[in-house]
Amino acid sequence: MVIPLGLSGGLSQSIAQTAGTGSTQTDATASTDRPAVPERDILDLVRAVFPGRFLKERDTTKLQAGRPLVWIIPQIGYTIQTSFQAQVLGNIAIRRASANVSTLVSSVIYTANNQQLLTSTLNYWFPHNTWNLTSDLRVMHYPQASYGLGMNTSTDHVIDMDYNYLRAHATLLRRLAPNLYGGLGLQLDLHWNIRSWDAGHEQVSISGYTNGISGRSVSSGPILNLLYDNRPNSISPLGGEYISVLFRDNVTWLGSDTHYQSLLLDLRKYVSVSNHKPENVLAFWSYNALTINGNPPFLDLPATAWDTYGNMGRGYIQGRYRGKDLLYAETEFRFGITANRLLGGVVFANSQTVSNTNPGTASTEHKLQFGRMAPATGLGLRFRMNKLSRTNLALDYSLGTHGSRGIYFNLGEVF
Repeated sequence: MVIPLGLSGGLSQSIAQTAGTGSTQTDATASTDRPAVPERDILDLVRAVFPGRFLKERDTTKLQAGRPLVWIIPQIGYTIQTSFQAQVLGNIAIRRASANVSTLVSSVIYTANNQQLLTSTLNYWFPHNTWNLTSDLRVMHYPQASYGLGMNTSTDHVIDMDYNYLRAHATLLRRLAPNLYGGLGLQLDLHWNIRSWDAGHEQVSISGYTNGISGRSVSSGPILNLLYDNRPNSISPLGGEYISVLFRDNVTWLGSDTHYQSLLLDLRKYVSVSNHKPENVLAFWSYNALTINGNPPFLDLPATAWDTYGNMGRGYIQGRYRGKDLLYAETEFRFGITANRLLGGVVFANSQTVSNTNPGTASTEHKLQFGRMAPATGLGLRFRMNKLSRTNLALDYSLGTHGSRGIYFNLGEVF
């Protein structure tokens, strides 16, 4: 959810090659259905105004020769939960023999809400894509509002929280079949210096839930991940499917406060609806985070916009709905506006629900049925940042229920 102030031509292309999970297909629709009008992107416009070597497209022969590409990019952006934010992004890309491009992406972020984030994500492909190593390391100081558990909550009753957060996730996947990977990993989520207060008074429970409300909380355990991804371009897919099934067993012998198990199902499908305009795409997303048994710490419970990239639930602030189980579905129609594909648009609708809990029973094994649904709808514009990778800058406006609304920026499609 950021606006880049500087992008080289090779940057988005490298990210696009990396972002996939091993598909070696080519995007047939992108190569055979070229528009009669030459494609243009934002970089073409900048080069027209500032001709010469400034913002010249990066020489990608370094990647072919196995040498790294390195760049640093300042960015500004805005989200509902952070307000305005400033960010410095660093990226290193390298390609091994007959493999996808590997990247190490790091960022330093400071927001207007006094939130500080240091992140580093690795996506490393071994030669011939036989193995894939990923890691996600984050250190955060993150003041944020909480609204309680379940669907029967209101923005009129806000509990403020402040905490520090360490995330350390690592997964090693082995190719099992074309586009199919399976593997194991370890995940650690540590929160400390947790404070919760309402009208200046310290709170020791939220909606009757006491686990992880103050002090310190730890979730740690092994994961089992099965992944299928046949999208030729995961930055802006014109077709294909993505299926991720992740089982996590948080165990006390690895430091967890309590023993609990969770299951994450992330399902996506993309359908191009026109041979003449392949960029007209119907996209479907189902994101489901389930607690199989046990009691996660409060800040590790599934919640709005706490998916990996914080994109779920446009129309609502991050953490608006939280519960032991979360179900989410979204449909988006993406279409071109200008013939040169510089400008596009989207319309979308989504809906979410979390399992309800009654005060006094939230800290037990008992779980109630899902509550009402929280729908949202919206529209947005897409500005083509890089025509080779089809990387777009997304600007969306979304309306939820009870006056909830928001403006969202994203580099790349939301899903």
